[in-house]
Amino acid sequence: MNVSPQPAEVDLPPLSARSVVLSLLLGTHPPELPVKELVRAVEPFGVGGSTLRAALSRMVAAGDLRRTDAVYGLSDRLLDRQRRQDEAVEARTRAWRGDWEMVVITATGRSPAERAELRGRLSTLRLAELREGVWLRPANLRRTLPHELTQVAQTYTARPDRPGSELAAQLWPLDAWAATARGLLAHVADAHRPADRFTAFAAVVRHLLADPVLPPELLPAHWPGPSLRAAYGDYQREVTRRIGR
Repeated sequence: MNVSPQPAEVDLPPLSARSVVLSLLLGTHPPELPVKELVRAVEPFGVGGSTLRAALSRMVAAGDLRRTDAVYGLSDRLLDRQRRQDEAVEARTRAWRGDWEMVVITATGRSPAERAELRGRLSTLRLAELREGVWLRPANLRRTLPHELTQVAQTYTARPDRPGSELAAQLWPLDAWAATARGLLAHVADAHRPADRFTAFAAVVRHLLADPVLPPELLPAHWPGPSLRAAYGDYQREVTRRIGR
């Protein structure tokens, strides 16, 4: 008997003024808004004008935002985050022919901070660590690996002997990701107040960033990734229309 996978419970903490501003700008193209529009946009989420202005000042000082006259936009650092977020939603893929990307770390003598930064960078590229220094994923993404990786690693195209679905299940917690995704889908379906929907979809974006975007043949049955991505796309268009008005 087939049993439908169950959603996981999700715990969504309330968003701070900073989180609301960043979420709005990360979902806006181009990622900048006049302060008067920001005041209007954050009001449904319980952020008052004085709280917003204090948060904007702190964010400019911290390098999160840049200010030109009365217009606030994302800093260069956060523009890169927006690009990754857009890629998480778009998930640009190609037909998979069985090849895997493999990155083998060759640099030595790096500090713990440098190693942690590299691990984070490789995870952002949706690679997973098979063992220390060996990272891989199916070659189904429409992208090229950054040139700077050649300074610390060698890149290869590989064909593992193990079944791809078995290897994928070892590299990524697919069942746990899918259960959380179903929980988020259930949560956004029940969220009606603007603040509740905003909080829920901020969590959806974070979860999509952790989606390995594997070929369909390597995924468990009833994979909820496309549904979660479509739900966020609909919400993003809704927010864009609201800001435009």
